[in-house]
Amino acid sequence: MKDQKFDVTGMSCAACAARVEKSVSRLEGVDSCQVNLLKNNMTVSFDSDKVTDEAIIMAVEGAGYGASLASGRVRKTSDEATAIRRRFILSLIFDIPLMAISMGSMALPHEIFHKWCVLIIALELILVIPIIVINFKYFKGGFKALFTGGANMDTLVATGATASVLYSLYALIRTALGSAQGDMATVDLYSHNVYFEGAGTILTLITLGKFLEARAKSKTSDAINKLMDLSPKTALRLEADGTEHMIPAEDVSVGDILIVKSGQAVPVDGVVTDGRCSVDESAITGESIPVAKEKGDNVTGATTLTAGYIKMEATQVGEGTVIARIIRLVDEATSSKAPVAKIADKVAGIFVPAVMIIAFVTLLLWLFAGAGFEFALTNAVSVLVVSCPCALGLATPTAIMCGTGRGAQMGILFKSAEALETLHSVDTVIFDKTGTLTYGKPKVTAVHEVAAGEDEVLRVAYALESLSEHPLASAVIERAESKGLEKPEASDFEQTPGVGIKGTIEGNLCHVANVRIGREIEGLDPVISEWDSRILGAGATALYVIKGNELLGVIAVEDEIRPSAPDAVRTLAGEGIKSILLTGDNKFAAEAVASKAGISEVISEVLPQDKEMVVSELKSQGRKIVMTGDGINDAPALASADVGIAIGSGTDIAMETSDVVLMKGDLADIPSAIALSRAVMRNIKQNLFWAFFYNVICIPVAAGCFYNAFGLRLNPMLAALAMSLSSVFVVTNALRLKRFKIKDKKEEVIVQDKKEDNPMRKEIKIEGMMCKNCVRHVNEALVAIEGASEVEVDLESGTARLKVTPQVTDDMLTAAITEEGYEVKGIKEI
Repeated sequence: MKDQKFDVTGMSCAACAARVEKSVSRLEGVDSCQVNLLKNNMTVSFDSDKVTDEAIIMAVEGAGYGASLASGRVRKTSDEATAIRRRFILSLIFDIPLMAISMGSMALPHEIFHKWCVLIIALELILVIPIIVINFKYFKGGFKALFTGGANMDTLVATGATASVLYSLYALIRTALGSAQGDMATVDLYSHNVYFEGAGTILTLITLGKFLEARAKSKTSDAINKLMDLSPKTALRLEADGTEHMIPAEDVSVGDILIVKSGQAVPVDGVVTDGRCSVDESAITGESIPVAKEKGDNVTGATTLTAGYIKMEATQVGEGTVIARIIRLVDEATSSKAPVAKIADKVAGIFVPAVMIIAFVTLLLWLFAGAGFEFALTNAVSVLVVSCPCALGLATPTAIMCGTGRGAQMGILFKSAEALETLHSVDTVIFDKTGTLTYGKPKVTAVHEVAAGEDEVLRVAYALESLSEHPLASAVIERAESKGLEKPEASDFEQTPGVGIKGTIEGNLCHVANVRIGREIEGLDPVISEWDSRILGAGATALYVIKGNELLGVIAVEDEIRPSAPDAVRTLAGEGIKSILLTGDNKFAAEAVASKAGISEVISEVLPQDKEMVVSELKSQGRKIVMTGDGINDAPALASADVGIAIGSGTDIAMETSDVVLMKGDLADIPSAIALSRAVMRNIKQNLFWAFFYNVICIPVAAGCFYNAFGLRLNPMLAALAMSLSSVFVVTNALRLKRFKIKDKKEEVIVQDKKEDNPMRKEIKIEGMMCKNCVRHVNEALVAIEGASEVEVDLESGTARLKVTPQVTDDMLTAAITEEGYEVKGIKEI
């Protein structure tokens, strides 16, 4: 299957998106089609042997829209608000005098109006024509969609405005004929039933709504636009002859040596070859604390040097950099469609035809009921104009875009809208141990000698572990190198996941493995079992170093738990989410780590290939599972879970093998990601409720259903305003997600009989402060008091406000200020 993105033009509402999606999905060979109304693009998954890009474009064009292949590079979201604003202002220039003439003529004496009514109505026609021309896109797009069988919002607006104009033209002609023939009854009948101003105002208000909507929509893409703005434009390259040249960042090649100075942005991904620095990585990870870098450390493009100077070798450029991959992931996530959107899609597909039928039935029923044609027509036009498929179409994608963008700013990357939706309903989080609950940087804590000395044990282990990529290997290598040991050659190397490694060293078959090796080598099982209970009882992991059938020694390795693990587990528990530790390590080591993290359920000694079975078994019990891991050894389990979350820096395979990537590697971001997902889903449900509620209420009111009982009906101009504002409401509600913040979920111990421990705010009235130096003296005196914080001294009002613990008395505050030569006039709690 081939996945291809297309740019689509001409869509104006959810009905347009539904028609495009339906037209493309009909093609043989198309597996799926997702249209994003907010971004005006479409992602199609298809069999390239059965259907081509050109055939897909033709299908879109056949539906009445335009399409073209999207460029591989993510483009900055265009701001259409400026063009729509221009159309609104031009429309308003003509609509204001149109309304003035229409409303003003009603105040004219009867005789004068009769004399000039034809000229007045003709002038209204002259003023409405420019408004129609300025907003002709509604008519062009609307009628084109109608005649191709895909009526949309533009169809409703164009039909309503056209009906008003045509009837008004008819009224103008009858008024002119009646005036020429002296038929005042005809003049009276038709001259007061002209709706040129209604048509003009409808178009103007619709354009106003489109402008407000476009401006709000542009803000939903702020996050991805800001990410794109972070990409450095230039780089300082060090040439072979020692000269320095400033070049465009896109001209940097892998292997180039670049110079980055304090205050400058790192242009591409690379490795430090010389110098030291502190780097602000908040653009990538969301973490504001600078990170120290020195020779051999990796640096990431779009991060900023806050101090220092480095030379670096470029290792990834262009689309291969971390920032480019993040932008691509965010763009793909915002272009994907959440399952909840299917509800709106189904409704949008039949919404506009249904509204047109309702409008026509409204017209007929009022005529059959004996109402005048102009009354029936007004109600029918109101139904057409008030109906809003746009709100339905925008309800989901705006929330998804804002939520995904906010996540990226926090260092949480959602790779699809489906993952963002699914995460809100999870009830179980499975943690891998090494590299997830722990840092994945284990240390050797002890080397136990059995049949050989410590150096010989480490030497054999060094030879084999230097060929392994297992996280424990680095600990052994570090210990051996720190002792300056030689590394013997190893051949016939073989690694068995979940058991260990083996190879031939100096003619002897050697192993570095876990307790399972005792079951394979005759005579070692009792010895290894005895050592296993000793080492594992201390919570360490045991590596057994074996030569032939002889146990040389045992290496004890421990990994440091991430400080954020206990708080993350506690926060999840507070949300009713169960935590499970799933690891291939032994029971004792696993339980020791689980105890530190606060996890009660442990599943240990599980081979990597069997972790997927464990996840599937838990899912079969009806649980919604999140699997967290490093994205490499845990890839099958990550894929099997409802949502896979990778803990990583964003520079490894984790970005490609999971549904969510935590760029900071902070476990506290797991409950944060779930909280964000829940906030997005609440927002989507609010938007969908509003979109449905608005139409369910407004369409009957516009049709005049409550007119006989309550005298309630909707003028077409008010209907147009209501329709415009409904879309604005949906987008504005979604924008609230940009302010999403995580509350501090740390466990609070509240002791009722110790309320006095709570800090309080006080205000001190001070006399004698004359200048800024006085303010400084008072501020320093108060800050020096233990238990005083957040001190604010104001010269103009002669007051100081601060927060104090109960141990800080008023006498202590008074004494501190008096010692500086000022007088305290009063102290009160605020």
